[in-house]
Amino acid sequence: MRDLTFVLIPGAGGSAWYWHLVVPKLQQRGYSAIPVALPAADDSAGLADYATAVVRTVGKRNSSRLVLVAQSLGGFTAPLVCEQLPVSLLVMVNAMIPKPGETPSEWWRDTGYYEAKRQQNHRNGRDADAPFDPLFEFFHDVPQPVIDEAWAQGEPRQSEAVFNSKCNFARWPAIPTRVLVGRDDRFFPIEFQNRVARDRLGITADEMPGGHLVALSQPAELSARLLAYVDKLNPG
Repeated sequence: MRDLTFVLIPGAGGSAWYWHLVVPKLQQRGYSAIPVALPAADDSAGLADYATAVVRTVGKRNSSRLVLVAQSLGGFTAPLVCEQLPVSLLVMVNAMIPKPGETPSEWWRDTGYYEAKRQQNHRNGRDADAPFDPLFEFFHDVPQPVIDEAWAQGEPRQSEAVFNSKCNFARWPAIPTRVLVGRDDRFFPIEFQNRVARDRLGITADEMPGGHLVALSQPAELSARLLAYVDKLNPG
């Protein structure tokens, strides 16, 4: 087993199952991979509690190098974890990129998300203010057997409390950071994600096929991208 561990933070709902197709592909290359379950249903849990859940899940299993991968809302947990664990590489996947002290609720407004989403709805042939539709926005490119499995588990509950929790970090960690976005993301439009990555991290995002839930729709491609990042981290 190589001395590197992938730590995988899910998005809203906090389900470790989100990563179940990616974990074995990373393990096949000889790496450890830890999918984290977050206390998403807990109305008393804030972002600090989410970060604590990640740290506790890693526990004493952490190797000398950690690659932290954050999906969607998990982007708000990522910088807090980086302050507590020796992270060698951070990968933000279709992720919310916070400013220090920002709440997830403020993020929607501060980034100009609402207008970007209205424009995306229009491009998709929907009413600009169409209500959220998980099948259309999240699962449109996910294989039907995976959708069936997700539906059989039931939708994980996401408390609204965390959206009013401040992301209390001073500055983004000075570690290698990548932003990976799905070209077909209907929830976080690609042009929007590219702009936020430039504005907030000074990073040009990398693009890959797939929508918002790329770990379910494109697990092989996502795993290959993550492994390529690691190879570049340690060339040769």
